[in-house]
Amino acid sequence: MTSTALITGASSGLGEEFATRFAARGENVVLVARRADRLNALARRIETEHGVTATVVVMDLGVSGVGAALRTTLADKGINPTTLVNNAGFGTHGKFTDEDPARIAAEIALNVSALVDLTHAFLPSLTGALINIASTAAYQPTPNMAVYGATKAFVLNFTEALAFEHRTSSLKILALSPGPTRTEFFDVVGTGDAAVGNYQTSEQVVSTAMRALDSRRTPASVVSGLSNKISAGGVRLAPRSLAAKISGRLLKA
Repeated sequence: MTSTALITGASSGLGEEFATRFAARGENVVLVARRADRLNALARRIETEHGVTATVVVMDLGVSGVGAALRTTLADKGINPTTLVNNAGFGTHGKFTDEDPARIAAEIALNVSALVDLTHAFLPSLTGALINIASTAAYQPTPNMAVYGATKAFVLNFTEALAFEHRTSSLKILALSPGPTRTEFFDVVGTGDAAVGNYQTSEQVVSTAMRALDSRRTPASVVSGLSNKISAGGVRLAPRSLAAKISGRLLKA
């Protein structure tokens, strides 16, 4: 039976790259996001270049019950994903008290609630991999990106816990933490001040994840980029107050 990778946030950036990589490996893909034109164009390209089936699902993931809704939609199409990539998410930047409460709620709903709901809906039947996109922001407090950093810290801890719970299973569970990546992320954030560290391309970040999946023993989490890895490892050794101070200076808090 052909494997199928379900990728959220597949209309651009890391999601688009993950879809292309899994298709290149001969897996069918399910592309989920809100922008139908982008998804349909990607689906056509994938099917033409890789000869697999690319199914488009246009859906707003930031709503309650999205896991069950997407699972039902796919079941009606006879699709049972074997791999899930929870890539959909966005960030905000600025002093917390100045941020729009509705925007904050939407950020938490997509970055945390949807990811948990989708994972709960599909995890029991996954046989390939579960990849949750965290961030280097998960490794320390992030003043001026307080909510975003906290959501990604949740994703990191949640995924590492799931990896331990499934340690005797053949399922590969991975939290991928990119640093600044050349995607539309900072366009949505609205400022380049949120970028800390050296930029990578989507290809480089996804290659990090694929190498981890292909390793004999897939780690529970991986940071993309050597300098990002050193920084994330070093900050864990520093006092939390110092980590927040350094992060605050870098993020211009």
